[in-house]
Amino acid sequence: MRYIFKTILLGALVVLSAATLPAQDGLDISVKGFVDTYHAMRIQEPNEWMSSRTRVRGELRLEKDGGGAFVSANLIYNSLLNDQSGFQLREAYLYWGNSDWDIRAGNQIITWGVADGLRVNDLISPMDYTEFLAQDYDDIRVPVGALRARYIHNAWSLEAVLVPVPEFYKIPTDPANPWSMGLLPLEVRPDKTIENMEYGGRFSCFLGGVDFSLMALRTWSKIPELVVDHLGYHRITAVGGDLSIPFGQFVFRGELADNIDDHGTHQGNALVGMDWYPGADWTLSAQFNQTYEAGVQASLATLRISKALLNNALTLSTFAYADVKDLGVFNRFSADWAATDQIHALVGFDYFYAEEGMFLAYKDNSEIWVKIKYNF
Repeated sequence: MRYIFKTILLGALVVLSAATLPAQDGLDISVKGFVDTYHAMRIQEPNEWMSSRTRVRGELRLEKDGGGAFVSANLIYNSLLNDQSGFQLREAYLYWGNSDWDIRAGNQIITWGVADGLRVNDLISPMDYTEFLAQDYDDIRVPVGALRARYIHNAWSLEAVLVPVPEFYKIPTDPANPWSMGLLPLEVRPDKTIENMEYGGRFSCFLGGVDFSLMALRTWSKIPELVVDHLGYHRITAVGGDLSIPFGQFVFRGELADNIDDHGTHQGNALVGMDWYPGADWTLSAQFNQTYEAGVQASLATLRISKALLNNALTLSTFAYADVKDLGVFNRFSADWAATDQIHALVGFDYFYAEEGMFLAYKDNSEIWVKIKYNF
């Protein structure tokens, strides 16, 4: 344990020291990051720890003459899950471009679509369910090794993506993990061949505040499915689009996708959403997501409400997922106090309810949690 803490401390010192490096020969150097510690306890007996981790995140950007490099990495100590402790490279890519085009190559997070916490067109970077949804949504995105190129015009852009080796959802199976999905059959991933790589494109248009995109992607199902005696993945072709329209205090959003596997099976996926900014530092957002495949429907809704108080020093918020068909709920309540611009203290309560459906495995995982975060 002492070794891990020393490693984290050393990493923090290295990152902070790098922030003092001067720019040389036109090279811009930017270093930032944060240190946070997060701890959660189950509210039901035996009231054991659900999570206990401390992390240092460092982000380094080097840039010169339109080109550059970006690296993001974590040093983590997880007292419950030993395999999660240590150094974790997050993103590491090179980029080059100007006002008309840009290209990026390396480990990166790629997001498509306009949904908040739901996936319709956002099919490239998968999710890490090691602690399910009981962490920041941005933290559970899995980077992919990819080549991404984009051409930018006045009112539209065209993006192409190539992923030589696909990534998939990280599913926890360790019985010591309170978020484990249990022991699963052998997982068989696609071979690392040219035929199995992912590729696709996206056209985006910006017309006086009305934004829309069209996309096509040759990819894989990211969640393993049972095939005979093992878990496997289906090759799919996804086509879809998204739309965002502001109207007064509101922003209306929508996404639509059709995922077709190589057996000709269609999975339809549609989302509608609305954001409302009524003033006085209130924000309300609601979404409804419907999927349809082979006569089986699933519905998921979200609701986000936040209110800033004390000159934005305190933010109260709630974000809920509702499994409409099976009447399951996951709701995260939180209070975020900004002691300074750099230091935040958060407390919260995660509530689970389910009789069946996607939240059933976590119905006893309601928890209280605290988090301290220092940004540098």
